Amino acid sequence: MGVIRQWMVVMWLAASAFAATQPNIILITLDTTRADRMGFLGSTRGLTPNLDALARQSAVFTHAYSQAPLTSVSHASILTGTYPQFHQVLDFPMPLAKDLPYTPDILHAQGYQTAAFLASMALDPTGGAPGLDRGFDTCDAGFQHEGFKNQTRYQTVERRGGEVVTRALAWLNQHPKGPFFLWVHLYDAHDPYDPPEPYKTRYAKDLYDGEIAYADASVGKLFRELKARGLYEGSLIAVMADHGEALGAHGEDTHGIFLYDETIHVPLVIKLPQATTQKKIDNRVELVDVMPTLLQAVGVAVPPEVQGESLLQIIQAKPGEPTAAVEAWRDRPAYAQADYAHLAYGWSAEKALRTGKYLYIEAPRRELYDQLTDPTAEHNLAPTSKAVADTLAAKTEAFHQKTSNKRELPKTVVDAAAQEKLAALGYVGSGTYVSKSGSSEEPDPKDKIATANVIRQVNFLFENGRFEDAIPILEDLVKKETGMSMLYGKLGGSYMKTHQYEKAVPVLRKAVELDPALTMAQMDLGRALLRTEDFNGAATVFETLLARMPLLLDAHLFLEVAYARAGRVPDTIKECEKVIEIMPEHYGSYLTLGRALAKSGNDEGAIPKLEKAAALRPQAPDPHVTLAEIYVRLGRKTDAERERAEAQRLAMMPQQAQ
Repeated sequence: MGVIRQWMVVMWLAASAFAATQPNIILITLDTTRADRMGFLGSTRGLTPNLDALARQSAVFTHAYSQAPLTSVSHASILTGTYPQFHQVLDFPMPLAKDLPYTPDILHAQGYQTAAFLASMALDPTGGAPGLDRGFDTCDAGFQHEGFKNQTRYQTVERRGGEVVTRALAWLNQHPKGPFFLWVHLYDAHDPYDPPEPYKTRYAKDLYDGEIAYADASVGKLFRELKARGLYEGSLIAVMADHGEALGAHGEDTHGIFLYDETIHVPLVIKLPQATTQKKIDNRVELVDVMPTLLQAVGVAVPPEVQGESLLQIIQAKPGEPTAAVEAWRDRPAYAQADYAHLAYGWSAEKALRTGKYLYIEAPRRELYDQLTDPTAEHNLAPTSKAVADTLAAKTEAFHQKTSNKRELPKTVVDAAAQEKLAALGYVGSGTYVSKSGSSEEPDPKDKIATANVIRQVNFLFENGRFEDAIPILEDLVKKETGMSMLYGKLGGSYMKTHQYEKAVPVLRKAVELDPALTMAQMDLGRALLRTEDFNGAATVFETLLARMPLLLDAHLFLEVAYARAGRVPDTIKECEKVIEIMPEHYGSYLTLGRALAKSGNDEGAIPKLEKAAALRPQAPDPHVTLAEIYVRLGRKTDAERERAEAQRLAMMPQQAQ
């Protein structure tokens, strides 16, 4: 033991000495930010003066590509240095596996203080990105979508860039000496485009540009404070977008479905410590290359599982230097894939390979574009250039197979609350198939993009409580898309919100029939059956749901109500006892249990349960009403009169006080 302890002390001292000489690392990810809005990449819109200033001291990559057009997927690639097919975070909220190489975890082990300040539920480890907090001393997310009234999305599902930066600076103020890894994520450019003033007025004709300008100002605030603290020049600073935004290109309003440049070509800037000049690099690079670059730049070994390549050599290469390392980057392919259409809607996934002058997209109707003559990908050459398309199809598949993780995809169970949170951001967020058309051939997303756009609009109607407006849209969609369980679930949910319970039942039954794993639809179906007084039917729905998700508390709560209303006394007692084990202070379960015990003939056993309910909610008359009835049966007249009087007193109190 003494030798082992000595070795551990030596290793700890070595790590401490190593950390003491290391530069700070600041990673800034700009959600949904197009490359063509950056001044340092040629934009003349004047939106990014602060990022342009950083770029003048940095390596600027003019042809950087994301690995996926979805927030959680792309960030997993950035932080693990692996492709989506390897890290297997393909949708919200698939978890990040614990055995993947992970930048904050690696740096933390090297003595770095680690902190993340996240602007969206999409990256919240308790929301859209389980496991993303691994290795962080501080992970500032904590979004709560339920239980808040009269609050905007900026208190529930996202934060503006200014607040995210303020939180990061507060952490810096308390930060002890030594190197730190600071990740700041800004979500402003994500739809809905709603920049704060003065950007909202200044960019009234293009609110997306207003969001970009506001995000740049937030980054500028961070940079000014870093300089004031003497932390800017000596830090390694990397700024990139996780993906772009289609803005209507190819028919896509936002992102997530297609793999064209509007969503996959991203800004990437890396400033090495003490750098003072700009170096533009036109080689094709990928976001998987960021993680190994950061590690190599601070002298940390890159794990063998990492699939990206460090950019350090081409950053540091002298102009015109013909080294083998630089030559190797001349036509390195860039790979991307989009699984969201497949996992959320049951349509085909897509893969893309950019190599030579071509962009190849694997889809049911494959696509091939000459990016030199057709940079906006408007003329599909695949039908007429079959040999080239075949060659690139084979290369794409070979690359995918070579870089895939052979493990089975993680099983993701999404509860109703998580689905609601992600819907508030415009996402389905299933991790399962929610379209069951019965066909072996999945639709081409090109044929379904209009439906995806409408679904996203419906999600935002939901967020704003405009369920009546959503109903006719959804009624029209389910006629066109008869196999999409999610649409039936949303329509049924809209009926529930507008108290049309009879209408909701058959629609929700269809949703659950198409996809038994659609948790929110099952919950809504059970609740609709309760409302229509089919109590045994409701019980069956909640029993089925709990067989799949035994820890889903809301389902237990509704099941005890269903049993009680159906008069199934023994079942009610057992279910209430289960809930009380989980929630020992739950008023409703004690009240229901007390009533059920009384109905079973166990008046003496009911009394302490009802007394507990009365103690938990002193202003509620119901426990006292039932206690009075029990005491009458037991012949305890004084106790019965006391409880009856207390019930009458509480019932006459103003409703607000109760």
